[in-house]
Amino acid sequence: PQGSEKAKTFVHAFLKRSMPKMKDEAIQDMLTRKAVVLEHYPRKKTKQKRKKTKGFTAKQRRELRLFEIEPEQQRYAIFLPLHELWKQYIRDLCHGLKPDAQPHMIQGKLLKADLHGAIVTVTKSKCPSYVGITGIILQEFKHVFKIITKEDKLKVVPKLNNVFSLELDGFISYIYGSKFLLRASERSAKKFKLKGTIDL
Repeated sequence: PQGSEKAKTFVHAFLKRSMPKMKDEAIQDMLTRKAVVLEHYPRKKTKQKRKKTKGFTAKQRRELRLFEIEPEQQRYAIFLPLHELWKQYIRDLCHGLKPDAQPHMIQGKLLKADLHGAIVTVTKSKCPSYVGITGIILQEFKHVFKIITKEDKLKVVPKLNNVFSLELDGFISYIYGSKFLLRASERSAKKFKLKGTIDL
């Protein structure tokens, strides 16, 4: 019929336009098989960037009082088990504090260790009122230690211009606060210089 001839001519012309590089014989071969598969190039889907979930800001943390220790919780005896855990943690970290252990190796590990639970004493300070304060470190911030004393008093001691000492199994280590102005999470990745000027 005349309609089928028109259709064949249309399809042939359409294929020729769509695939100009293909020869007439190849187009005719496609038509004899009575099935034409047209190539389809899908659009590339743009990946949507996932929004990072933001935590609380410093202001929000202060408003929510996330880091404040309630007065009824400010008791030295409550945190003694934390100190026992800290001692075991340091022993494991240093593979046992043996008498023949090299002091600079232990010191290097203590500089990067978590100090929450350690008993420290302020041995030197430019402010005489801080000297002699002894207690368990409850919180460490960039510039201060929060320490609970045996008298159940929470002391906020600045790191700057203070020297702290901590003792474990006869090994005494000194922390120069002015060189320690880092958050606990930042200290673990910092490279400390073995030599340098030491002052308050």
